[in-house]
Amino acid sequence: MTTPALPPDRGHLSTERRNDATRGLDTLDVRGALELLNDQDAAVPAAVRRAIPALTPLVEAVVAAFRAGGRLIYLGAGTSGRLAVLDASECPPTFHTDPGMVVGLIAAGDKALRQSSEGAEDDPDGARAELERLEVGPRDVVVGIAAGGTTPYVWGALRIAKARGATTGLIVCVELAGVREDRACLDHAVELLVGPEPLTGSTRMKAGTATKLALNMITTTAMVRVGKVWGNLMVDVRASNSKLVDRATRILMGQTDLSRADAAALLEKAGGKVKLALIMAHRGVDAAEAQKLLDATQGQLRPILGPPR
Repeated sequence: MTTPALPPDRGHLSTERRNDATRGLDTLDVRGALELLNDQDAAVPAAVRRAIPALTPLVEAVVAAFRAGGRLIYLGAGTSGRLAVLDASECPPTFHTDPGMVVGLIAAGDKALRQSSEGAEDDPDGARAELERLEVGPRDVVVGIAAGGTTPYVWGALRIAKARGATTGLIVCVELAGVREDRACLDHAVELLVGPEPLTGSTRMKAGTATKLALNMITTTAMVRVGKVWGNLMVDVRASNSKLVDRATRILMGQTDLSRADAAALLEKAGGKVKLALIMAHRGVDAAEAQKLLDATQGQLRPILGPPR
């Protein structure tokens, strides 16, 4: 009988080690378990904070890519891939971006969002067809997400992206010094060191939370830098449903002396674009002229209107 090949031993990775603080998890009542899990989660923001020096140049590369007409492309498998797709999908409604500006790829495709396809993470060539379809190139930033730092799908994709001239980044929740991979394909590495999970090996927990925080920070900061935020106002929001129309209307009311009805009417004249409506209100111009003013500042509202109230 042939002995099956054993997978690589990943026991040295922090995401795979047992957490001494939660060894009695199964002995607790519901409240006790919730409090213990919450105690573990409380350490996550500090881990993300420690990674800011590494996140900074990665985000600066994303900003440069956006300004050059390039894209941010996230990719991962399992939980990491689902978080990649989630963050990418939230950019169009939040920042009125083209869906192609931030792209999320998950191993095995969109079916893996609802149905586990974890075996797909073992294929280092698994992202090739998608990266070729997207024509990834020098203007793009490709960021792999792999909590344990060893996912073949992610490493293979980064090598493909680097060979095509893209800037590459990797977000992990372990120390990369313990990962047996050639890092020549990496331009930026971010380690979110959250330590062992409360449920051993379940990286949907602290690692997933840390990753979600980091992705929020990457896209939000990049969008701020390219002019899609004024102060802390979501002025490029796409008013595509009742909630967002209400938010856009309230932004206009807060930055003008318009009534709710007049603000809603102005928003309609501006084609649902808050920035244009604000310029129209403050400068007394039509939508076409407001767009010209905005184009002249590369989408930045502050040079036209100054700071918000």
